[in-house]
Amino acid sequence: MIDYNSVISQRVQDIKPSGIRKFFDILETMTDAISLGVGEPDFQTPWHIRDAGIYSLEKGFTKYTSNAGMTDVRREICNYLSRRFDLHYDMNSQVLVTVGGSEAIDLAIRCITNPGDEILIPEPSFVCYGPIASLASGVPVPIRLVADNEFRLSPEQLEAAITPRTKALVLPYPSNPTGGIMEREDLEKLVPILKQHGIIVLSDEIYAELTYGQHHVSMANIPEMYDQTIVVNGMSKCYSMTGWRLGYVCGPGELIAQMTKIHQYAIMSAPTTSQYAAVEALKNGDEDIEAMKEEYDGRRRYLVNGLRKLGLSCFEPKGAFYVFPSIQSTGLSSEEFCERLLVEQKVACIAGNAFGESGEGFVRMCYAASMQNLEEALRRIGLFLDSLKK
Repeated sequence: MIDYNSVISQRVQDIKPSGIRKFFDILETMTDAISLGVGEPDFQTPWHIRDAGIYSLEKGFTKYTSNAGMTDVRREICNYLSRRFDLHYDMNSQVLVTVGGSEAIDLAIRCITNPGDEILIPEPSFVCYGPIASLASGVPVPIRLVADNEFRLSPEQLEAAITPRTKALVLPYPSNPTGGIMEREDLEKLVPILKQHGIIVLSDEIYAELTYGQHHVSMANIPEMYDQTIVVNGMSKCYSMTGWRLGYVCGPGELIAQMTKIHQYAIMSAPTTSQYAAVEALKNGDEDIEAMKEEYDGRRRYLVNGLRKLGLSCFEPKGAFYVFPSIQSTGLSSEEFCERLLVEQKVACIAGNAFGESGEGFVRMCYAASMQNLEEALRRIGLFLDSLKK
């Protein structure tokens, strides 16, 4: 009998399973449950984008593409970033098309990390950064953010986390799970520190289009940080194309060339059908983005106000499609709150500590759900909170 513990990489064994998955496993056994847990748009991919993918299949465009991605896709990525965010890249040397933003993050971290290099990760944040850093033989270093500062990263927090081994800073804004953002003045305060220590910035901007009341600013928009910033984005959130698995990474040509080398061996090329659909989305999808964002904005305000009326403290998120209310007043831990809410009232949300220890005392709720489901979820949450008082 083979001892698989001796076969499996110790580094892999040391990684904890995603804290998000636990609640979905329970949810799958239920009927009539409302999920505020899945970070996925409830809109269908707009028809003109689906039609472009279908047309590519009808025409038999099913071959491999170049490793970096189709020329048309890279061209439209550059046009889109220039038009929407005033970011300018060379399609031939500074853009790589990936299998979702997740592969882009993996490539970027593997490209820059030597054994023992420290990767700074503001938390609460999406679950993948730390495990990917560990798999790349790096050391994830969490920076604890606080609700009182709307989960922004301050220069004091950044400076305090830096050591001689610091290699990179992940900037996950707009934030999953908090909905927090970093505005230009917030970013500019970090620049002198990042320049002084030569720290690479990995800017995960998958929610860049989903900001409310202000326009997203990338660290790459700050001229002195352009050559020190890797930008990750993709089609999943802004075009409701999660299952198409199409992302991209932009940055200094020297880094993109090395990421492409990893991509060549590990993946080869992103899905061809998805690339044809992406061309259509990037060229003609601006109105789709605005329509979805307007709908999300209404749901955002409705859910925040509803939670506050129920007595849960919740700062107003300014990006993404999540709220991150505090549940400390209930006396329950984040996991206890989520498990009991799911079992007793059939409403699924995610424990805040799934996104880092600093998320304890909070839960993530996603408002990429219908208004009808949000209304019913708030009613059930109210019943659950009332039951705790008895």
